[in-house]
Amino acid sequence: MASVHDVAKYILQRLAPDPAGPRVTAWKLQKLVYYAQAWSLVWDEKPLFPEPIQAWADGPVCPDLYRQHKGRMNLFEADIEGDPSNLTDDEVDTIDAVLAHYGQRTGRYLSDLTHMERPWREARGDTPSGARSQTVIDHQVMVDYYGGL
Repeated sequence: MASVHDVAKYILQRLAPDPAGPRVTAWKLQKLVYYAQAWSLVWDEKPLFPEPIQAWADGPVCPDLYRQHKGRMNLFEADIEGDPSNLTDDEVDTIDAVLAHYGQRTGRYLSDLTHMERPWREARGDTPSGARSQTVIDHQVMVDYYGGL
């Protein structure tokens, strides 16, 4: 099974391969990884990666990935250690579909979008706005919500 780092590296290869070119914000990368996981659960009926995603104040975040890019606002391919060759053809197709739909959106837009959706909202529960949370976003809630769209 691929790791969240493999997925993130693939996303950056597609969106920010060159350090002299455009970069992807860490915020946006986290949301794209989240949507890749969500749609893999729906379309492929399995997780794309095993690492959990938590309902942080600014939207879904995978702490394992966060630890790798912590302190960096804008990222390009070389900033993340991962091996996209660990992804299957079906997984690449899923990520490519996610990038086709969400890839041109800003990190702010994607964060705002996740705040309107049930998986993040349910995981946050009664947690006050802006407060820290380490609650994991449940895969079954993601399947139920995104599968119903």
